[in-house]
Parts: sequence; C-alpha cells; structure tokens
Amino acid sequence: MFDTLSRAYLSPYGANPDLTPNFSRLAERCCTFDRFYGGSMPCMPARRELHTGRYNFLHRSWGPLEPFDYSCFQALDESGVYAHLVTDHSHYWEDGGATYHNRYSSWEGFRGQEGDRWAPRDVAEGLPAGMSPLQKAKGPSPLQHEANKSRQPLEQDMSTVLTVGAGLDFLAAHTARDDWFVQIECFDPHEPFYVPQKYREAVGLIDPPRLNWPAYAAVDAEAHAGELEECRREYAALVAMCDAQLGRVLDAFDEHGLWEDTLLIVNTDHGFLLGEHGYLGKNFWPMHQEIIHTPFFMHVPGRAEGERRSALCQTIDIAPTLLDWFGVDAGVDMDGRSLLPVIDGDGKVHDYALFGAHGNHVCVTDGDYVYMRAAAREDNEPFVECTLMPVNARGFFSREDLGGAELVSGDRFSNGCPYLKCRSRTYMNSHAFGSSLWDVRDGEERIEDAGIEERMISALVDGMRAVEAPAEEFERLGLSV
Repeated sequence: MFDTLSRAYLSPYGANPDLTPNFSRLAERCCTFDRFYGGSMPCMPARRELHTGRYNFLHRSWGPLEPFDYSCFQALDESGVYAHLVTDHSHYWEDGGATYHNRYSSWEGFRGQEGDRWAPRDVAEGLPAGMSPLQKAKGPSPLQHEANKSRQPLEQDMSTVLTVGAGLDFLAAHTARDDWFVQIECFDPHEPFYVPQKYREAVGLIDPPRLNWPAYAAVDAEAHAGELEECRREYAALVAMCDAQLGRVLDAFDEHGLWEDTLLIVNTDHGFLLGEHGYLGKNFWPMHQEIIHTPFFMHVPGRAEGERRSALCQTIDIAPTLLDWFGVDAGVDMDGRSLLPVIDGDGKVHDYALFGAHGNHVCVTDGDYVYMRAAAREDNEPFVECTLMPVNARGFFSREDLGGAELVSGDRFSNGCPYLKCRSRTYMNSHAFGSSLWDVRDGEERIEDAGIEERMISALVDGMRAVEAPAEEFERLGLSV
C-alpha cells in the first residue's frame, strides 16, 4: 500500500513506461481495475475503511478506530491468521491514529516521514533558501522534515526503503507457511517529495528542489506553469523510487514462488492535485478524479492475470475481500463487498459509490458520472462528529465542543453502542464551490443534465440512508432524511 499514489503517473494507466517498469510488470500478473475509487478522505479515514469495510466520512472526521469498530485485521488474528503490519506512516502514532496498528498480531514502524516529530530540530534554523512561493512553509512540519532528512542521507536510510525491507524479511520467513497476512505500507509518494538525486535526474531535475512540498492552495496554472511542471517532476521522481521498491516485492514473489498460492493487492488511499483544476493538494477542494479515482491491482492465484476490470469498486471492498479469501465471517454488516468474484467475471459490485471528506462535498458516482453535493448553508451547519474517541489528527477536541456533546443511542454506525455526538469544525466548506455534475467517462467534464442529476441525487440519498448517515448531515446538504 502506497500513500498519495496518482494513477496518471503509472504505466498501466497510460504514463511513461520507462519511469514505472515494475508497475507494468505487476499488471502482467494482476487484474488492473479501471473504476476503483477511494471513499473517506484523507489518510486515517481511508484506513478506517480499510479495517471496517464501512464509510467513515459521513459520521466522523480524521480519528482513531473506535471502541465499537470492527477491524478485519483483528478478526484475522482472532481466527488464527497471523496479521503483521510494517509501515513508515507516522500518523499511526499520533492522537488521531493511535488505535490502528495494535489491531494487528504484530507491527513494525519506521520513523522520519513528513513532519514526524522524530529528530530534534534546531528552532533557529530556517528552511533552505530559494523555495517557491507555492512551497509549504508554515507550521513546524517543514522544519521537522529538514531535521529528519539529516538522519536519512542515503537511499538505504530512507524509511520507505526500510519499510519494504522489513516486509521482505517477513515474506522470506513465511513463504513455507500458511494463514498469514502482511501489510507493507509506504508513506511515499506522499508529500514532501524527498527522493535521491538519481531519480530526480531521470525526470530532468538537476538543481536543488524548490517545490517538492506543495502547499494546499489555489494556484494560477498559467502564471505558475514552470513551477507546477517542476513540482510534477518532483512527484514523478518519487513515484519512480516507489516503483523500484515495488520491484523488490515482485522479485520476492518470483524467488519464493508466491504467485502460486498468495493473494497480492497493491493499492493507495487517494491521489493528489498538482495544479489540475487550479489547485494543489487534496481534501480542501472538490473531489476531482485526480484525487479520488485511484489505481488498484489484485492477483488471485490460479485466476485471471494481465487483464483489466471495469466494475465499480472502492476501498471499503478490501476488508470483505480479505475475509472472503481467508474464510472468516465478519459477523457485522459491511458497506463493501468481496472483490474475488470480480476477478472471475468482472461482475457488478456496486451500482453507486459514495465518497468525500467530513464536512466537505458528499459525492456519488456510478462510474460514468459524479455528482458533488455542497452544503446548503454558508455556515456549513449543522455539522457533527459521532465518536467515543474525541481526538483529531494531532490533538483533542476543544472543551467548547465537548461541552455540548450529547450521548446518543447506538445505531448501525456504532454497532449498537451509545456514542457522543459533538459539534464538529472543519477547514473545508463546499458551499463556496456549490453542487456540480461531472461526466467522467473520458477524463472529467462538468455538465448540465437535469435527468442525470436527478438520478444521481436520488442515489446519493439512498446511499446515505443505507449507511444511516446522521440526520444533521442530510440537513447540512439540504436533503430530506
């Protein structure tokens, strides 16, 4: 699993094959999915889907697994399947992610990505000179990144390389065993795009980086064309390094004969805007295809290889797929469905799929069209969090928000357990963008079609009802419960 891997930069989806030869090699042994979507944005909400097989974003923002949540990895462990996690995704050790990694049988972590509070930083030391005005420069994370880099001077020191190495050690130790699962989870190619020079040179970058950590901002693509091209090359260089690490995994599959008896999934949580539509970043903006339409590859031993699949699928489908593969009964109702039948016949999984970020647009797609529903009111209210773990990414809920918390009866979302309904706050507000309809059959084009829009709104309401979205969420969007 990679973080922030954009399908447009991978050769199986039409990119330059010279930069990602191992993704081409992967596609030869897998089914490549053409209509795979993320669901809950961004990082930890997506991982909650990975564990639970359920949408997260309609009820909850960035937060930990809840006491009432079902985790498929804990279920595997309790059923006799050894589940191991290796990762350099530092959000697992923050307040808003600290309950995920302990659901596995064991885990191993590597420090130093992004703003991971790892190496002591010199508060008097600023950022390197010559940075683009589009470069992220606020907050402690950029300075922390500079400190972390001092401990990773060579490629073999970088946390992605160490993570993959630990995953390969696990594979080598378990090739002759059955009933095991390993999640090799790399934070790259998430920003900052810190990468050894040889990968930068491969995409024509010689000078020191000026824009390898883009700020989440609106950008004039014409005025900043040169800088955006430079930024895209920095990202492409990091994707090339990720491709090299994927090659190590594929080599292990070849060496140990794992293709014959081992399920392999290669996926990501979301993509990234690198100037497309006039934006840099992800969940601040409307959920364009570059963000939410993600790459997905799956190898099932003895079944189709080197083929493509067009079924509409999502991150919520991964948990039921793993449980199906290992023959474990979930015992709870999931929003996702097993993808194993898709490999055999490209059968339908979903008529419609929901996606979004908590408090932003709520979106629905049928694979051909996307409808983005905006907040009906300028103040984006009413807006609530449903939780028993009142923490965000790197801190606790405010006393003000906790002071208005209400204990409510359990429902499907909480598997019957009572939970707190708190006022929520967000840095995103879809009201300014408005609702919109998009044709995504060949790229992405905004359209006006009353018939399609009416159908998509009906599907959106049905989908929200099916997952028992809070009444406040219907009201926030101006929809009838």
